[in-house]
Amino acid sequence: MLKDAGATVVLGGSGRSLELLSLEFPELEKVDIPGYEISYPLERGMILNMLLSIPRILKGIRNEHKVVQRIVREKQIDLIISDNRYGLYSETVPSVFITHQVFIQTPIGQKALQRITRDYMNRFSECWIPDVTGNGNLSGNLSHLSASTNNTHFIGPLSRFSNMLPEPAEGYDLVFLLSGPEPQRTSFEASILRQLQGRHEKMLLLRGIPGKEETKKEGSLVIQSHMGSDALGRILSNSELLIGRSGYSSLMDAAVLGKRCIFIPTPGQTEQEYLGQYHAEKGHCVLQKQSEMNIDEAIRQAASIRGFEKTSYSDQVLKERIAFWMRK
Repeated sequence: MLKDAGATVVLGGSGRSLELLSLEFPELEKVDIPGYEISYPLERGMILNMLLSIPRILKGIRNEHKVVQRIVREKQIDLIISDNRYGLYSETVPSVFITHQVFIQTPIGQKALQRITRDYMNRFSECWIPDVTGNGNLSGNLSHLSASTNNTHFIGPLSRFSNMLPEPAEGYDLVFLLSGPEPQRTSFEASILRQLQGRHEKMLLLRGIPGKEETKKEGSLVIQSHMGSDALGRILSNSELLIGRSGYSSLMDAAVLGKRCIFIPTPGQTEQEYLGQYHAEKGHCVLQKQSEMNIDEAIRQAASIRGFEKTSYSDQVLKERIAFWMRK
């Protein structure tokens, strides 16, 4: 939409996210903006790990703010749009913060954490929430605990598959979508492969490693490191059951495509745990803990859920906000 509106777009990011953006938008200029380096340990409790990580995260926010100030000067940036990165704002140009976590859910220190994140969000010109209001919303309490303010706009779910035209493509009985930081991604993959031994459905496992083009086949299972959005969208549209993390991007994709899902949240990732439970109660998915993952049982349960209702979400509010800032 930004390109269609006549904007010159510069992409910023780091690590795998920047690799993925580079593959999706090879024609755009990229700049490296170091992330917070949050890890999801296999042994130590995630809550303790997050508490110990707070000083490093706050330092990372300060550092990325310094980086973005330099980029604004060097690239003559007129508008910043930050995807849930709290330091990517400027005192000299308008800055927009995109998040579905206006009210972060944690078992301890929730109010204090919400105050901290609210303070950072107030440094932006606007907050865009990729969701809708009302009973059909996807984020639940993460963004609907109170009425929105004047600088908050619900822009509708954002999915790379929203405007995809239906096309014939190969489909699978089971599609496993891996994502997220290490070492949990590798541990999740190993657990899945152990439990798939002896199954004969037509299956695809996407390892979530952009930049690699490795593909191999083990019986009826195809294992692929990465797949572009166009090919992936066609395959998911023609497949029966999706299995992966309950991250918000995955939820938005499932809602746009109208799929049945099995969600296994990253251990200790409270946002994914909340979203998985929220949508399991609505009958959209089967929810399991990774430590108790039983794929056979989850597949049996998935046969009786209705899944996400395929929905075409309006992007009118998003177009209006982009047009507003382009005029400014």
